[in-house]
Amino acid sequence: MDRRGFIKAGGAAALTLASVKLLGVSDFLKGISQTGNGADPDKTDTNKKSNNMKILVLKTSGNKHGSSNMLADEFIRGARENGHEVTEFDVAHAKIHNCMGCNHCGMAGPCIFDDDMTTLRQLLLSTDLIVFVTPVYYFGMSAQMKLVIDRFYAFTGELSSARKKAALLTVAWDSTMETFQYLEEHYKKICRYMHFDDMGVILGRGCGTPSMTKASEYPRKAYEFGKSL
Repeated sequence: MDRRGFIKAGGAAALTLASVKLLGVSDFLKGISQTGNGADPDKTDTNKKSNNMKILVLKTSGNKHGSSNMLADEFIRGARENGHEVTEFDVAHAKIHNCMGCNHCGMAGPCIFDDDMTTLRQLLLSTDLIVFVTPVYYFGMSAQMKLVIDRFYAFTGELSSARKKAALLTVAWDSTMETFQYLEEHYKKICRYMHFDDMGVILGRGCGTPSMTKASEYPRKAYEFGKSL
């Protein structure tokens, strides 16, 4: 190859190299616009999805349109907006028998009753976060919620060893701290005993009726709680 041909070939190679470099910069800038930091957008999406949880919300009020369920609905809306998978279970209208203390299960086997708790048991074991939703009745949880917790007995070891997360949403007519004291202590004791990681509680004071609750700050707090997870 003569000198002129060599220069021509070299120029073409340089132009090709420059094009490659410009394309690389363009792709990098495109990555910044998509992810904000120049990271691989596919990898970023994967990381984000891996943080999403399965959430089980246990509604235990007999009033489907009551105040505690209002907080639950707002929590669910926030959690779903943040990409979490949420399952609702209406405990109050399910067919769940009370624990008879017969020890048929031996704390590690099937319960003598084949009712809706069979379904709920599988949901509890397959979820990441359990959200207990209850109104305050006589300074404690609803009977429906206590019914479910008592039935934990049949699989206490399996459930406690799974190291679930937990949260509590509750409402009461009264606005005093004492109103929630015993329920909150009971919930936290259950978390310690069952090795649940307590993610937080919302205590809806002065939520005696749905209209009172709707006008309060607690629906917004419940939404923000779900959105923050």
